[in-house]
Amino acid sequence: MVLNRKFYERDTLTVAKELLGKLLANETVEGTTGGKIVETEAYIGPEDKASHAYGNLRTRRTEVQFGPKGHAYIYQIYGMHFCFDVTSGRVAGKPEAVLVRALEPIDGVETMIKKRGLSKGSTVNLTNGPSKLCTAMGITKVLNGNDLRAPPLYIKAGVVVDEKQIVQTARVNVDYAGEWKHLPWRFYVKDNPFVSRPKSQMKKPA
Repeated sequence: MVLNRKFYERDTLTVAKELLGKLLANETVEGTTGGKIVETEAYIGPEDKASHAYGNLRTRRTEVQFGPKGHAYIYQIYGMHFCFDVTSGRVAGKPEAVLVRALEPIDGVETMIKKRGLSKGSTVNLTNGPSKLCTAMGITKVLNGNDLRAPPLYIKAGVVVDEKQIVQTARVNVDYAGEWKHLPWRFYVKDNPFVSRPKSQMKKPA
């Protein structure tokens, strides 16, 4: 069952946690690729200094965040890689989103390996990062703004991850955000091998 709009029209931190265990899928000409979401990060603009929409910044890039909840917010980093977010939040018009950071691959694994240019074998490094999973699944800016309730890119109900199995830490690579970089708005499934960066690898606040 595909997640409905109400799932996304809630507190963004709640959405970020409850996206864990859900199934992300992308239907392509090469077949369906996807898997179980195992790591997320919440971004709550306009007050969140780590958010692209900090200060209510409304640009061509961030416009999707100001629209309906439950849509794909996809952007490019380093001029070559893509990241996939889900718009969310209780307040209509307020730019909030959840970054999907890592995925446990399930569907179309061979296709994903090919798209990543990897050798056959272990899939641990296949989708353990936001740009890695986008490359593997064929997610690009063409899908920016896609309603996640319908193909080609959508999220289905998977499993409910027990609260005890959710690790909560500071977000990754947001040193520019000042005091906001310490907020524990990153969530991942404990001991899952597909997480991008286990807690043991996180830098402790100075």
